Amino acid sequence: MPPGGMLAALYAFHSHDTPRGLLATTCLLVVLNCLSSFQIYSMPVFDSFEAYYTGRTNRPCSAWVRSVFRVFYGFLSLFISVALPFLSSLAGLLGGLTLPVTFAYPCFMWIRVKKPEKFSFSWYLNWGLGLLGTAFSLAFSLGGVWSIISNGMKLKFFKPPN
Repeated sequence: MPPGGMLAALYAFHSHDTPRGLLATTCLLVVLNCLSSFQIYSMPVFDSFEAYYTGRTNRPCSAWVRSVFRVFYGFLSLFISVALPFLSSLAGLLGGLTLPVTFAYPCFMWIRVKKPEKFSFSWYLNWGLGLLGTAFSLAFSLGGVWSIISNGMKLKFFKPPN
């Protein structure tokens, strides 16, 4: 994988045999994914801000207050990313630690809530998928630790990498 990530690899290996329009569409889809995923994955934080506000003031959040919460969280995220540029080297480890939220917990929650008949197909399926998600999480976490050990981590604050 060349430095620069997946898009750099796409251009390095496929720029000669892929139409430019398709490459441009790929880049556009990556940008749209990044812009929308921040909003989607930040929803629990926004909900927490709004719940705290409504619990404290005993009135609903106005659109203006919601906007202030979202801008505040955006600036806080930007500040953290500028202040701690080495967090990208922890991405594999953090991704492995948070992976069960997506792959394992829903399966185990479904078993707990729906209580399917033991040893039925859906019981085996959810246990299998939950354990597979847990195994992926463990493997990705170990890979993240291995990456940190093998590549090292240079801690620089407020100094983005060149």
